[in-house]
Amino acid sequence: MDSRIAPSGMTAAEGWHLERLTPPSRLYGANGLATGPDGRLYVAQVGGSQVSAIDVDTGTISTVSPMGGAIVAPDDLVFDEAGNLYLTEITEGRVSMLTPGGEARVIYGDMPVANPITYHQGRLIAGECRMGARIMELSLDGGAPRLILDNIPMANAFQVGPDGKLYVPVMGANEIWRVDLETGAHDVVAGDLGVPDSVKFDSKGRIVTTQVASGQVLRIDPVSGTREILADLGPGLDNVSFIGDRIFVSSIPGEITELLGDGKVRPVVPRALQWPLGLAMGADGALFVADGTFGYTLRPGGAPQLAGMIFYPGCPGYMRGLAPGAQPGEWILTTGTGDVARYRPGEGASDFLSHGHDRLMGIAVNASGAIVFAEQGRGQVHVAEHGAVRVIANGLDQPMGVAVDGDTAYVAEAGKGRIVRLRQGSKPTTVAEGLGRPEGITISNGSLYVVDTQTKSLIAFDPASGAQTVIATHLPVGAPVGITPKYLGPIGDMAGPMINFCGLTAGPDGTLYLSGDAEGSVLALRPIA
Repeated sequence: MDSRIAPSGMTAAEGWHLERLTPPSRLYGANGLATGPDGRLYVAQVGGSQVSAIDVDTGTISTVSPMGGAIVAPDDLVFDEAGNLYLTEITEGRVSMLTPGGEARVIYGDMPVANPITYHQGRLIAGECRMGARIMELSLDGGAPRLILDNIPMANAFQVGPDGKLYVPVMGANEIWRVDLETGAHDVVAGDLGVPDSVKFDSKGRIVTTQVASGQVLRIDPVSGTREILADLGPGLDNVSFIGDRIFVSSIPGEITELLGDGKVRPVVPRALQWPLGLAMGADGALFVADGTFGYTLRPGGAPQLAGMIFYPGCPGYMRGLAPGAQPGEWILTTGTGDVARYRPGEGASDFLSHGHDRLMGIAVNASGAIVFAEQGRGQVHVAEHGAVRVIANGLDQPMGVAVDGDTAYVAEAGKGRIVRLRQGSKPTTVAEGLGRPEGITISNGSLYVVDTQTKSLIAFDPASGAQTVIATHLPVGAPVGITPKYLGPIGDMAGPMINFCGLTAGPDGTLYLSGDAEGSVLALRPIA
């Protein structure tokens, strides 16, 4: 059963119209790919802590390892001849095995940013996607690993070639290396690429490699070095696998594509948003969507257009909280690595405004340019203005969303199920309480709107009286009902803890825009005149 289909029965209160602006995603992202002994395509999904299997002809998706299960943040995967599935768990820094019967055990637990993995003639080889990375051969019976090569600038999905050597995409060098498994001696097979993040071999011994930054799929002859472009699918490609001579490629936002030859492709799982997280409305009417690794613009009647990504020059990092900047095309955002930045994706430039925070979430900017942002990890709310940053609230329990009205800030305190008002020189005042898990928050036409991801509802509040009205229910937000997701820690220096944040913002006409983070869609709630 496909777990990404939206819950049925989403409802809007009288006077409101609810619609999806983007379709839901059928996967929680798409990272590593492996063809299983049953002929299905197995997909590792880091952000969803899930492994799914796809029948590539019918499109049927089945869950193999569910969110909340024993496998956490799987990034790459490979089968052995007995049908055991080996997986790297990137946020956990470990390699685990999943038997055909569904039993999981840890093979090796000391591999920071564990990512690439392959199996060759009874040998399990895994590596790290970080600067100074190691590649190791792992013992299947609990013995010590053997170091093959270290000090690699970000190894990614690799495979042993027909010559018995390991072919490694080295992202930090923008090269593909050929590594001797016994000595670690290596040479460069190809360089000046589009940031390669996977290398696999077809039945004729040719390299097929995805390029995460350029979006190209290349075929390279490892002997002559000649290369050709098989497809240009757009930035974000992650991995490749074969079913016979059929080529399938994954993309981080949750897309699986079959390459048909002559540049033609067939979507197996269409591209969609992965979460999304923060939302902000620009003065030009374009909605900016923070989707972690990616940032998109969404205009009325159109599809999301890629504006920036973590592998592009000038991107400040993993994007979460979001507010419009003073200039068109400028966005103020919080990152997964604890920074606040002013991002101009059209220029490929960022200015950092604050550093060193723990799990930043929502952010808002008032008319005078003061930037208010929530730090979930330390339970603080900060304001940045006139070149300085100061704390305006301490001791909050998981502050998430932030909205501003003049010099007054409203904060969704998820841990206590309440909304608090912050005014300079005053202690936090409770505006509303008794909520489940309030996250996104915005102000429109004098009303305060809050998303409660526990009750799956959107609620309107009168800031003065605290009176509340539920305007939408059964929304695809927060964790699926009955599932407690595992905590996802940092991915080296690339991203901090991968915590969802259900964003909410308002347009000038009173339309509310909501992150359907449970299904990967953007929703709009429009007031009916």
